[in-house]
Amino acid sequence: MKTMHRICTLLMLLSLAFTWVSCTDDTLDVENPDVDLFVKQLKDGALAVNEETGTVIMPQFTVDDIESLLNYAEDLSEIPSFPLAPVSYLAGGKPRLGECVLWVIESIRLGHNASLGCRMVRNDAVNYEGIYFLTDEQVLDAAAFYRRWWTNEQHAGGFSVLDTAAEPLAGSDYRWW
Repeated sequence: MKTMHRICTLLMLLSLAFTWVSCTDDTLDVENPDVDLFVKQLKDGALAVNEETGTVIMPQFTVDDIESLLNYAEDLSEIPSFPLAPVSYLAGGKPRLGECVLWVIESIRLGHNASLGCRMVRNDAVNYEGIYFLTDEQVLDAAAFYRRWWTNEQHAGGFSVLDTAAEPLAGSDYRWW
């Protein structure tokens, strides 16, 4: 009888342990996304895929996420992919996390996708080729422009998606294609 009780107790403990381990929430809620989980999944190449279309789902970030997104703007680590057309990194290597985060922020600002690709180009770009993509130093400079823009927006009394008059990249040598 004691052996049966021990076995049942052990099975119950194993069941609870399995439930606890399997409940770690690594599922990104695309309608109310967590920035840190999004970044983790970008780095791991593990963003959720729409089962019907087979495409990666872009989370619906809002103005409230900009501050958290800016925490990753200077991260130049390469990521396996970004949920946009791969044309943006075919000619210029893998996408950089910080540049992709800036794309998300710009998309929030505009209220629609910032561009077809997640790479910025120099202002003198005549097409969307790797030779016009930004260097690491230029991405860091662009991130500084976005930080200044965000600081100014906050001091001006808040940001509205409809208020696109203040261009984060104004005065820079960069733009979205």
